[in-house]
Amino acid sequence: MPFHLHFGESDLLRSRFAVSPLWETQEAVRTLARPERHGYHLPWLRRVRGAAAGLDLAPLRLLMPDLGHNPDFLCPAPLSAVASFEEEIEAVRATPAEAARTDIALSLADSPGAAGTPAGRAMLADPARAVRELADLLEAAWRALVEPEWPRLRALLEADVAYHSRRLADGGFERLIGELSPQLRWGGGATGEGATGGGASLTIVGTHGDHERVLGGQGLVLMPSVFCWPRVVSGYEAPWQPALIYPARGIGGLWTEAADRTPDALARLLGRARADVLCALDEPAGTTALAHRLGLAPSSVSAHLSVLRGSGLLTSRRYGHQVLYERTPLGITLAVSQPLPD
Repeated sequence: MPFHLHFGESDLLRSRFAVSPLWETQEAVRTLARPERHGYHLPWLRRVRGAAAGLDLAPLRLLMPDLGHNPDFLCPAPLSAVASFEEEIEAVRATPAEAARTDIALSLADSPGAAGTPAGRAMLADPARAVRELADLLEAAWRALVEPEWPRLRALLEADVAYHSRRLADGGFERLIGELSPQLRWGGGATGEGATGGGASLTIVGTHGDHERVLGGQGLVLMPSVFCWPRVVSGYEAPWQPALIYPARGIGGLWTEAADRTPDALARLLGRARADVLCALDEPAGTTALAHRLGLAPSSVSAHLSVLRGSGLLTSRRYGHQVLYERTPLGITLAVSQPLPD
């Protein structure tokens, strides 16, 4: 069934990208229970197996129907481009009880029998307590499952935002939407209640239910996600700002370690550490993220980046609070070239 988001002119001007550690935490919990998502994340799954076993994730999973409504208050669209987990979880804790109860009821209704379980009845009977307990559980999941890997995840997500921001500048919103996912279609005018003339519609195919929302000047928050692959996710009922979550670029190499990707010949040419830095830049990344990924001191990574850039193998640009480095065509050729056979 299709899902339609109707844009007016002001919505295009107010649409923006954001990265959400809270969203990644929720989707990490979902991924643990979804074998169809495991292929890209097996190294992560092995690392967090023990930590996940120590968490009682059943209350969160009760609100994660295979197809249907996920409570919006558990992962509202972030207010800034790169919100901290602490900022986001405080917004969850501030959810009014009645709004939470309505949201929880919608979610439970999409899982047959869920509302009648002891946990479901308890959430509906005392939504204020449910908000506190669910927020505490999300925070525990963040600390155990996502926070240790967040520099690596954030680097990939911010690289995706930087890439698609350039694509938006080059080709406009219509071309951008076409590149985010094959589930997305752009065109047509808004016809729903509150729509204004001259608008356009974003259609998400392959979703559960037939849903329409007129953005009404709020714009759309575009959020890349590591864990949502291969699906695009959208929704958010009023009063929450509409958002579109799409699979981030580059997840195929997300958990690959530097030693697994650096050719020996390149290591002999540049030195192992410097070659690892070059080969780790499948997507643009900053010094701190690279240092975490490679297990090197940030000062060492910074020195290697400076040499590689001075040699014409990297270029750099500022994005938000950090400088992102990416390979030049020459750097790409060196990093991906294979040795000739003997």
